[in-house]
Amino acid sequence: MQAILYVGHGTRVKQGVDEAIQFIESIKQEIPVAIQEISFLELVEPDIVQGVGRCVEQGATQIAIVPLLLLTAQHAKEDIPLEIEKARQLYPHVQFTLGRPFGIHDKLIETIYKRIVEQQIEISHDAEVLLIGRGSSDTAVARDMQKVSGFVRNKFGFHSVDACFLYGAGPAFQDALETIKKRDVKQLFIVPYLLFSGLLSRGIEKDIAALQFDRSRVVLCASLGYDDNVRQVLIERVQEVIK
Repeated sequence: MQAILYVGHGTRVKQGVDEAIQFIESIKQEIPVAIQEISFLELVEPDIVQGVGRCVEQGATQIAIVPLLLLTAQHAKEDIPLEIEKARQLYPHVQFTLGRPFGIHDKLIETIYKRIVEQQIEISHDAEVLLIGRGSSDTAVARDMQKVSGFVRNKFGFHSVDACFLYGAGPAFQDALETIKKRDVKQLFIVPYLLFSGLLSRGIEKDIAALQFDRSRVVLCASLGYDDNVRQVLIERVQEVIK
């Protein structure tokens, strides 16, 4: 029997966990699979192995693991496969398939622009955009974010679109803020390329506020969140692994 195990990232902030669960519960209604469970990579239970156990208890013999991850990095390449291997040892009769992270997707590019437009500020001809990624030691993440930046710039005609990261490889968020402070920025939209509200989002808000930018010129937008575009991308990833 087919089952789906969704894998959220996990956060210490209850609101972030609640957002992820509510979002996944709404997705379940779109997927014609009887067994669908939720798990998390870290900080929140059930973890992946526990989630697999819940699926098996309901009769699952095939489990599609679907990560709620924006880009392919260590979590997708190493951490989740390691947990799947642990589950395989416990349940050797079960077949596992691993879905793709969301990746570089046109619908997510549209959501970035949506987050800017919803600020209800006239976008100037020389408007700039700064995307903030979570970051990873995997340099592929920095390369992918540069591609995302290029798509946003080319599709919507911004003067420039750059990416920085809260940690790991690539330009650092703190360095980007210091550079902005030194420059005569006319209009800059900052968009956290994150799915959920968590400690990272709160940290971004605090760091930007500490530098006392002119809010008419440096505008912090909402993170990607779980809008309809993100919803459609997740459904697409689920459908890929249950065909």
